[in-house]
Amino acid sequence: MDITGIAKSHHAGIPKPSSKKEWKLSDSLREQIAEYAREDAAQNVYMGNKFLALRKSEVAKVAPDRAALMGKIDMKEIREADERWLRLLFGEPYEAEFQSGGVHVYDGNGDEVLTYTAGVGWHEKESKAETQVHGALKAAYYDAYHAARQEINSGIAGMEVQGGFDARA
Repeated sequence: MDITGIAKSHHAGIPKPSSKKEWKLSDSLREQIAEYAREDAAQNVYMGNKFLALRKSEVAKVAPDRAALMGKIDMKEIREADERWLRLLFGEPYEAEFQSGGVHVYDGNGDEVLTYTAGVGWHEKESKAETQVHGALKAAYYDAYHAARQEINSGIAGMEVQGGFDARA
């Protein structure tokens, strides 16, 4: 089969990634996010550096090793490749297709994670797993941040009334 047949079959028979790539928002991680959100809320900063670093670290746990995949590419060789060679090149659970002068690399879930085109070079695409981790972390942070801001604001309101005047008036 030549390389053009891959486009039709790139999802077929691909095993799921190993369990080391599975990710869960644990209670301890949720508490760490809440702590960062409280610190940020006290400083009136949304998504401060500590949270952004934590989020980057957690997303990296599910991200494919794109640098390793890119290092395996020689476009001259790819142009001459067939389906078996691409499977051997990328290894499990990755699969690639050569299409319109470029290469599309898919992970074990069938998500496109890398694209190479001659005019642009490499372009990373976020996998569903990475998107889910981003979403879970941002939602946990959002909830904790807004709870902390409400607590801060209600404390300020209480102080205004106790001080004998209402600054909002």
